[in-house]
Amino acid sequence: MHNTQTLRIFRNIILLCTIFTSLVFGPITVRALHNSEVIPAFTEFVKSVENNQAGVLRGVYVPNVLAFPIVQQPINNAGYVSTTDGEVTQFGMPSQFGNIGLLAHNNLSGRFFSELATGQEVRLVYGDGKVEYFAIAQILKFQALDPTNLYSRFRDLNTAETLTADQVFSEVYRGSYHVTFQTCIEANGEASWGRLFIIATPKPQIQYSALDEFYWHLPK
Repeated sequence: MHNTQTLRIFRNIILLCTIFTSLVFGPITVRALHNSEVIPAFTEFVKSVENNQAGVLRGVYVPNVLAFPIVQQPINNAGYVSTTDGEVTQFGMPSQFGNIGLLAHNNLSGRFFSELATGQEVRLVYGDGKVEYFAIAQILKFQALDPTNLYSRFRDLNTAETLTADQVFSEVYRGSYHVTFQTCIEANGEASWGRLFIIATPKPQIQYSALDEFYWHLPK
């Protein structure tokens, strides 16, 4: 019973995106990797995040939109979200269901999540240089009916359906293999007014390394 309750609290903490942290930071102009306003070429980005660790997510790249290194949550801290602009945090809990969650505060790296659109390509880079390719399939927005309450219910802004935090978690993080970007929606003076989820599914038969892409761009 205790473990179930703890798991539920962790889920709700993530869904809240920690309003207090969001309010600490002022406007920031950083956009992409290494405090650069120019998104690097993909091969350059891959080299910058590689560390020879197979199976460890190290970077996320969406052409013309964002290029961020990925950091992992500390062990036993499912509520951790990086407070460093230019980084995205991998949410550990979805890994239990075979999926990938990417978190960022809406006044830091997460502010670029709203620029993502259906059909765009998402590239995940692993420590050994392996790249997985996805396409954005779905964008979900929810209003937190009680933003400062860990047990707030949520209204789906597309369907007007009211869901519990656990139901929202299941909808965006369970199911077939996919990637979910998550950040908060600020509205009406409330930094944690709502939640934004962008879901990307695997592109069929596309899993190759950045080196392959480099060779494809060589003069014939």
